[in-house]
Amino acid sequence: MSYGECAGFLLVCAPSLVPGKVFMRSLKVLILEDNPFQLMALHQMLNANGVFNVRTAETVDAARQSLESKGAVDIAICDLYLEQGDGLELIRELAERRQAQVLILLSNAEPEVLEGVANMARQLGLNVLGCLPKPASAKLIGQVLTACQERLRPGPAAMSWEQVRQLLGLSEIEVLPPSADLSQAVIARCGTVWYQPIVSQAGALQGVEALARWQLPEGGLLLPDEFLPVLEFAGMEEAFTWHVLEQALGLAAHVMRETGQALPVAVNIPGRMLERAHFPQVLQGLLQLHGVPAHGLTLELVETSRLNTDSAHVTGLLRLRMMGCKLSIGDFGVGGTSLQRLLELPFSELKIPPAFASGMARDDRKAAVVAGAMSMAGRLGVGVVVTGVESAADYHAVSELGAAWLQGCFIARPMDAEALKQWIAFQARPVRVPAHR
Repeated sequence: MSYGECAGFLLVCAPSLVPGKVFMRSLKVLILEDNPFQLMALHQMLNANGVFNVRTAETVDAARQSLESKGAVDIAICDLYLEQGDGLELIRELAERRQAQVLILLSNAEPEVLEGVANMARQLGLNVLGCLPKPASAKLIGQVLTACQERLRPGPAAMSWEQVRQLLGLSEIEVLPPSADLSQAVIARCGTVWYQPIVSQAGALQGVEALARWQLPEGGLLLPDEFLPVLEFAGMEEAFTWHVLEQALGLAAHVMRETGQALPVAVNIPGRMLERAHFPQVLQGLLQLHGVPAHGLTLELVETSRLNTDSAHVTGLLRLRMMGCKLSIGDFGVGGTSLQRLLELPFSELKIPPAFASGMARDDRKAAVVAGAMSMAGRLGVGVVVTGVESAADYHAVSELGAAWLQGCFIARPMDAEALKQWIAFQARPVRVPAHR
């Protein structure tokens, strides 16, 4: 639903609904490393974290033979520099043959080399988790595995009705796909919303982003990448989006009643909802029901490269803007087409994702990208939200580049509605939102 999480270089979209220990034991890992001591150390570190299905290879040929004889793996850890060649060939094969879900680079190469390899792998379809410096540490290995446990998910081809049944907590006798009434009941019971504050450079609260969560009956809390693909498969994504919108607008209404001031909210919506001719009218009714002005709602769209500039999408976006809602590109700079969409469609805001902002204080290239986006947005009269502000250094680095709103764990971590109310009461003061023009 949204990617406004506390981000780090080691986070990736990944699977599962299984508890931690079971998940670790289920992982299949391949290590390509030609230093026998490093190879042994990595193997031991993985074992210490509960991962025992580990294959090792000192050459690309050995890795290739392992994959051909024993099948694909979940995670491939690849050294870039080998005495006999390099890891690039294997990385390409892993992607083309779908022999790994996640790639971890193992290297002390220059940052621009690592970024180039990571971008190549992503373009080929691999989830790049990050890079482990040599020698790798047990702490970093643990962080990597935790990231996998929290965020790894299977692709669409792996979806099944059994996953739907598991997520919804349905018995074997329940008919699938679930009825509209059952879907609504499960969403009302399990669907929840967390919030992350968005502030000005002076620290004044400008609004919050709604972050979708799924509450499991046994107490676990799933992130969007873990449950949204299942809901989409079951045809429940739009119903869930309306649930998130209602929760977010309800919170905004509560803050207005308690403080007399508006709390702007940003909610992510799938682009396909723009194809529904009734969407603006239903949304208008929901805004009126909660007494929230349209200019207090930002609709954030990701995967903007998939938006069509045909009459259906353009008409939907224009109607939302005419209502007074704000529209945000939630994945600006990702996918290569966001700039084109910014020029073609009536967006009023762009969000710079954590991939560019996190760590920019130590990376001149990231700082240059963020500065360029902010400068361009200023010339176009479009607002900017910089996400992934995870440190004081990044906070100050962004502040030096120009006007922007800021979001990230350095400012405030995602929190549930009750925690947010306390945060507002004791740490922040909502600001009045100027009327939409």
